[in-house]
Amino acid sequence: MAPPPGPKRDVVWVDGLRGIASVLVVTAHICRSLAPHLLSPAMSDKLPPTLMQLPFLRCLVMGRASVAVFALVTGFVNSLGPLKKSRAGNADAALSGIAKSAFRRFGRFMIPAVVATVLSWLACQFGAYDVAHFADSAWIRDTSPEKSTSFAGAVHDLLKNLGTTWIDGYNTYDRIQWTLTYLLKGSMMTYLSLFALVYVKPRWRMLILAGMYYFKWKSGDALVGFNIFCGIFLAEVSVDGDITSLAAAHPYFQAVGSATLIFLGLFFCSYPEENPEWARWSTQLLHFGHWIFPNGVEFSRYFPGLGADILAAGVMFNTTAKKLLSLDFLCWMGKLSWPVYLLHAPLIRTILTWVLFGASVRPLQGKDQNGNQLPPGWLPVANRWVVMFALPLFYVFLYRVAGLWASYVDPWCTNVTQRFENLVFRDDAKVEKPLLLP
Repeated sequence: MAPPPGPKRDVVWVDGLRGIASVLVVTAHICRSLAPHLLSPAMSDKLPPTLMQLPFLRCLVMGRASVAVFALVTGFVNSLGPLKKSRAGNADAALSGIAKSAFRRFGRFMIPAVVATVLSWLACQFGAYDVAHFADSAWIRDTSPEKSTSFAGAVHDLLKNLGTTWIDGYNTYDRIQWTLTYLLKGSMMTYLSLFALVYVKPRWRMLILAGMYYFKWKSGDALVGFNIFCGIFLAEVSVDGDITSLAAAHPYFQAVGSATLIFLGLFFCSYPEENPEWARWSTQLLHFGHWIFPNGVEFSRYFPGLGADILAAGVMFNTTAKKLLSLDFLCWMGKLSWPVYLLHAPLIRTILTWVLFGASVRPLQGKDQNGNQLPPGWLPVANRWVVMFALPLFYVFLYRVAGLWASYVDPWCTNVTQRFENLVFRDDAKVEKPLLLP
């Protein structure tokens, strides 16, 4: 969800992949707000699908694969440097880097989230979410916080939510921060695994990582678990000279095989979040999932997770895909992915909601059977022309604000973390270039 560490030549395509994943999260939440029918593969079990409900195209409006990509990228970029040092016989330097990176991770991850929560809390107390409470969008209404009843209550609510964000993933001022605790755990899982495997021979390390992937697969950890280990495994593969040489020696098979993986990964990522039995292709995936997935797991998490892993493996061996993902525009989006992730939901529930619902009038609902006036209905969305103009402008506004965040807030958070590091680290611990969040 933000710029990666390590040399640019190794992970520049990951920036592009992360940039696409972050903008798809935004699109998914907008679609969930305005067009929740896109969560299904068709309008009903008897009606045909719309264009954006078709496989592959629906990846543009699905957000769960993006969370899987964030977890995979976390494992990939945080393990690349230590694995290189380990292969070079410099395991002590790898361990030192792992220790410092793990320490810094908390500050680099938690401080920006705290700032975003405080800003959303302030917006809530000043009434920025008032329109959202009456919008004709279940997602916007359900995820918009209520004002506190007093100043003391507001401070209490803020402190409570700053804690519960990292305890159980609940944050009433920004509900999508529930993923952060899992991604932070995934980061620590990465560092712990690298710590345990830094002295292991590369081939054995790959075997162990494959075993950990299988363990997370069978234990039902589809949110970040097996994606984290896939990222570490792909990082190991990317620095393995024998594997990369073998792929380069067979360009035809590399091209066909990687393209097949990309196609299959996107198909799995298309799995609908709701009503998979409404379309033939998703019904077939449903039956396939019963065959390959553990019992009782959420298929709408497993299929996007598996699809993201297969897609990333295909991209890593596909020269054309890596060149496309390395385009400056996509890399720029990738560098803003962390602030975009933190800011987009509050901005959807305030700025975008004001534009799309603020000028509407709540329709009268008539009277009940006793003659009492029913409360007015929800605020309807503006006409389609307003929506068509407002949505592109919202993306421009969002990335502008994210750019300002990256220019001012992120450096401040980095400075706070650095100062705390200087305070608690021993004098012989050299300060290295800080690692940025995936």
